[in-house]
This record gives sequence, C-alpha cells and structure tokens, in this order.
Amino acid sequence: MPAEDLVDAIHVVASGEAVVAPRILRRLLDRYADRLPDPNAPAAPALGALTEREREVLVLMARGLSNAEIAAKLVLGETTVKTHVGHVLTKLELRDRVQAVVLAYESGLIRPGA
Repeated sequence: MPAEDLVDAIHVVASGEAVVAPRILRRLLDRYADRLPDPNAPAAPALGALTEREREVLVLMARGLSNAEIAAKLVLGETTVKTHVGHVLTKLELRDRVQAVVLAYESGLIRPGA
C-alpha cells in the first residue's frame, strides 16, 4: 500500500470511520451479488446530480481502485481525484467511500465482475 493511502486510512479511522480493504469488499460483494437490483433498472435519481466524471470516479471506486489507481486510469492528478470523491460523497450525502460503493451496487450502476 502506498504511504499516502496508509496515512489517509489512519486519518479516516482516527475520525471514527471504517476502512475496508478492496479485496475484502470484493469478497463481500461477490457473496451477496445475487441480492443486488437488476442492472437494467433505471439508475437512482440521486446519481443524476453527478457529473459524468464524478460518475466515472464512483464506478472506479466501486471496483475497489485507490485514488492513485483512479488517477492513473483517468489520467488525472491524485488531488483532482480526491476532489471528485469529495464531490460524490457530498452530492450523494454519503459518509464515506464504503457507502458510495454500496450505493453504486444498490443502484445498479455497477455489478460484480462488470
């Protein structure tokens, strides 16, 4: 794990939130994927508040990518990705990345293995 991600995780835990490793999250989602909504169902109305870039960032977050990995994939700076993540959380009134990932799966925005 990059040092910056470890420091971010420590800050998150120190603020009383939880950090879930992407591989653990993936196992949980794989196990409960059959309980997810139909991917052909219309997206949750709240997702309409997101810009196209914020939606892309949310999808990559849901796939378990770190900020650094998202930045590399979208050819953005890591600070820009952090800004997008913050906007996603604010616009969707979510507490943390875990809630964002859950919403992405519950809304059908993403499904395991997609």
